[in-house]
Amino acid sequence: MAGGSAADLAPTAVVKIFSAGTAGCMADLVTFPLDTAKVRLQVQGESKALPKGQKVAYRGVFGTIITIVRTEGPRNLYNGLLAGLHRQICFSSIRIGLYDTMKQLYAHGAENPGFGARLLAGSTTGAMAVAFAQPTDVVKVRFQAQVHQPDNGSVKRYSSTTQAYRTIARVEGLRGLWKGCLLNITRNAIVNCSELVTYDIIKEQILKNKMMTDNMPCHFTAAFAAGFCTTVVASPVDVVKTRFMNSVPGQYGGGANCALTMLLKEGPSAFYKGFMPSFLRLGSWNIVMFVSYEQIQRAVVRFQRPWESRFRTV
Repeated sequence: MAGGSAADLAPTAVVKIFSAGTAGCMADLVTFPLDTAKVRLQVQGESKALPKGQKVAYRGVFGTIITIVRTEGPRNLYNGLLAGLHRQICFSSIRIGLYDTMKQLYAHGAENPGFGARLLAGSTTGAMAVAFAQPTDVVKVRFQAQVHQPDNGSVKRYSSTTQAYRTIARVEGLRGLWKGCLLNITRNAIVNCSELVTYDIIKEQILKNKMMTDNMPCHFTAAFAAGFCTTVVASPVDVVKTRFMNSVPGQYGGGANCALTMLLKEGPSAFYKGFMPSFLRLGSWNIVMFVSYEQIQRAVVRFQRPWESRFRTV
């Protein structure tokens, strides 16, 4: 990312990959209930219209969280957490950890890469990450979407993360594990460009105009702005992706059919279902992730210094 303390050595690609994966897991641990609320709001109403006079199960992000806690127990806010951590280890490591490397590649090593090089880098690492980590995303979404209320006779769709991977592969084939991959690539190309490029440019401008130093307040400000921009731009694709990945075989003819069905049955506002939890989740996720990412990088580089100097003197 732009900037960097002059006192710090430039982190290598390996350090960035490790830092991004670790920071992504930390951000998921903090924000996972918000992500679960977002998924529940996004899939609400997809199967059939509510009978006249019947109220929706979930209203608003905090109302959704309270409803899940009251009807299913607090543990269900973390349904799919293991798959979520699997996803971050694979996903964030690639899309964030390799961003600077790809940016330099597209800019042919230029000191100040242009906007186009940044967009290409964000799109490329986002697509690479999805192609690799898609099965973890499918399992995570399905766990978060399943409602478990034993008193009402509801049965869990999957009993464990490992069983979910196996069941999907056995029943739906390998295509099931990569269900919605093209949708997710589209979504994450948009998310990555909005998130990383916005963070990169805002941080760069803050440092260039000497509004802040390259420290936590600067990282916090850039991350918050990146989270808002990303939510506005990516929410429609995110809703379609969630619906399609959670659907049973044959429910939709593809991503375009899923989007058209939503539009015809629920109207344009359906594409922004769960917007507030999406923003709360993406905003807070970005803040935790980027602040952690910057600090972990610096900690690893500082840890490396004495070892490197020791080997040089040997």
